[in-house]
Amino acid sequence: MGVVDMTNPPTKDFFASPALSLSLAGIFRDAGATAAAPTASASMEVEEGDEGSGGGGGSGSKKDDTVEISSENSGPARSRSEDDLLDHDDDEDDADKSKKKKRKKYHRHTADQIREMEALFKESPHPDEKQRQQLSKQLGLAPRQVKFWFQNRRTQIKAIQERHENSLLKQELDKLRDENKAMRETINKACCLNCGMATTAKDGSITAEEQQLRIENAKLKAEVEKLRTVIGKYPPGASTTGSCSSGNDQENRSSLDFYTGIFGLEKSRIMEIVNQAMEELQKMATAGEPLWVRSVETGREILNYDEYVKEFSVESSSNGRPKRSIEASRETGVVFLDLPRLVQSFMDANQWKDMFPCIISKAATVDVICHGEAPNKNGAVQLMFAELQMLTPLVPTREVYFVRYCKQLSAEQWAIVDVSIDKVEENIDASLVKCRKRPSGCIIQDKTNGHCKVIWVEHLECQKNTVHSLYRTIVRSGLAFGARHWMATLQHQCERLVFFMATNVPTKDSTGVATLAGRKSILKLAQRMTWSFCHSIGASSYHTWNKVSTKTGEDIRVSSRKNLNDPGEPHGVIVCAVSSVWLPVSPTLLFDFLRDESRRSEWDIMSNGGPVQSIANLAKGKDRGNAVTIQAMKSKENSMWVLQDSCTNAFESMVVFAHVDVTGIQSVITGCDSSNMAILPSGFSILPDGLESRPLVISSTHEKSNDTEGGSLLTVAFQILTNSSPTAKLTMESVESVNTIVSCTLRNIKTSLQCEDG
Repeated sequence: MGVVDMTNPPTKDFFASPALSLSLAGIFRDAGATAAAPTASASMEVEEGDEGSGGGGGSGSKKDDTVEISSENSGPARSRSEDDLLDHDDDEDDADKSKKKKRKKYHRHTADQIREMEALFKESPHPDEKQRQQLSKQLGLAPRQVKFWFQNRRTQIKAIQERHENSLLKQELDKLRDENKAMRETINKACCLNCGMATTAKDGSITAEEQQLRIENAKLKAEVEKLRTVIGKYPPGASTTGSCSSGNDQENRSSLDFYTGIFGLEKSRIMEIVNQAMEELQKMATAGEPLWVRSVETGREILNYDEYVKEFSVESSSNGRPKRSIEASRETGVVFLDLPRLVQSFMDANQWKDMFPCIISKAATVDVICHGEAPNKNGAVQLMFAELQMLTPLVPTREVYFVRYCKQLSAEQWAIVDVSIDKVEENIDASLVKCRKRPSGCIIQDKTNGHCKVIWVEHLECQKNTVHSLYRTIVRSGLAFGARHWMATLQHQCERLVFFMATNVPTKDSTGVATLAGRKSILKLAQRMTWSFCHSIGASSYHTWNKVSTKTGEDIRVSSRKNLNDPGEPHGVIVCAVSSVWLPVSPTLLFDFLRDESRRSEWDIMSNGGPVQSIANLAKGKDRGNAVTIQAMKSKENSMWVLQDSCTNAFESMVVFAHVDVTGIQSVITGCDSSNMAILPSGFSILPDGLESRPLVISSTHEKSNDTEGGSLLTVAFQILTNSSPTAKLTMESVESVNTIVSCTLRNIKTSLQCEDG
């Protein structure tokens, strides 16, 4: 499936391109408005024949059939030849009365008659016998004339809709064909002649905006698939709609309202599925034993899968085990965010992605099935897509389509449930790595003073695939994409937002920055830096990673990209080198070592062993490890400033940093806008190795693991600008340079922590 670049600031609208962001509801609304307006297009009235047949499909079925042509007197759609034909036939009819053959009768409706029939048509496209009789008396027409006029009007609207459907389908297919051709050309060209390494993901011929359109490819394919289904299911001449609505009615419709279903499923069936999923989520969130059993070793709750199968009548294989690996977890916590904003962050794909930058690399709303009640989105149902990642290129991403349903359970309680639906994934993209969401989501309860209690349930069904040995335990145990990870990230991001918006910040939490505007500007820049770091080091399809062998034996992965017009990064050729290792050190100890400015010279080869001076220190959370700092590294030649963002929560930690222009960062400290300040982040991601954990799903055939050791999974990532010209070629010397930085940094960390043999 298509890919896009997420190096742009996440605040940008995900589907901002007007060329490819299509609204099917809007297109059909235009079609309906055109058809329902009192136009002057001519229509053929057939006295006997099928409504679905063409304009005059039954005109010659019998000799005595009466054919009536109806149009407005001043209608621009009636050609001159039609008027001449009518006048000529009327004259000949008077002259040839003596002939035995009965002439066809023609009747031209008046403008008033058409206006009255149009008015009734808007209210009831299918009038009953009583309405037709009443209208015929009012207009002085025969009931049959009224009946045939309504038949022809419906046929006319149907023809307009079919033309729109065919036209739209052709346009979408042409666009997809052109985009596919451009991607193929890029793949063929994207190879460095000097080193032979692929640079597909960030070839200079593809701008950031063009790369963002790749994710929309999935949305376009979904819409084209629906159109193809409609065209195939309803051939020309068949009725596709039972009624015609106009005005604001159509504006509130989703594109599904113009079809009988999405990917072979009726809308009513989708609503039935999400309501069942909502009921299951509430039970999963509130149930205790025997459905959930608390682990004595870890204290975490474990799903008893055998009990789950009995409780929810889940189909299972003959041996009692699920067909695929099941990951289930539950976590409860309190977040510092008011309920309306929290609900909104889940229903908006961009806000949702920004809330979980270390887990979500891509997110999109493919279709809105039900808009819900504005403005709180109660009852909203939408089809969504997400690519889930870990902060390492060693773990494959998970791509999942699911339906999200938002519902208000009571005055103080809301629920948001996600569930994958059969056939949707296959019809959108059959090549997806199979990962489906069983009813998952969260129950949100409003507390006082802007707090919310959240119960998070994550329940995934995944096809087993190859995972690097370093991450095999944490992935297969369900920790990597489990509820604990989601909850810890949500709490951290909400706390960060609270500290960002705070106006009564103690002096000790904002040293080195005199104004509130300066504090916000620095925090915003640090957040953009961390987002960029998360999007640069994962296994997302944005990147093409190449394994590079080193003399010291590290497993280093390298990718490159070219920045043409993103002001948030330096322009030119950028190389990113990443290496993930296991260290026999606790995550807390490792995090404290890497964020400590007094020990920076022990691992940072750019400091040349010189002293580091603290310029500013801004707290962004209760934990002292959540802080943004500005550090100055002095050398004999010059003084170099570094912006550092350290983040930690109950699951993972990060230390992200970037060298910054001294003059530029000083202006940001005073409160100037930082959105156009070029910054290229490097840093560390720290995870528990999961070896002390147990799988989050147990069953009668579960085999316990003998692993008892624990430690840290450290990912080191460095990005460098190898050439300021975007048209320059990547050289082997540049690759070797960034590899050397990664290797030396890892060696220094192991030496300082006395784990050279780890």
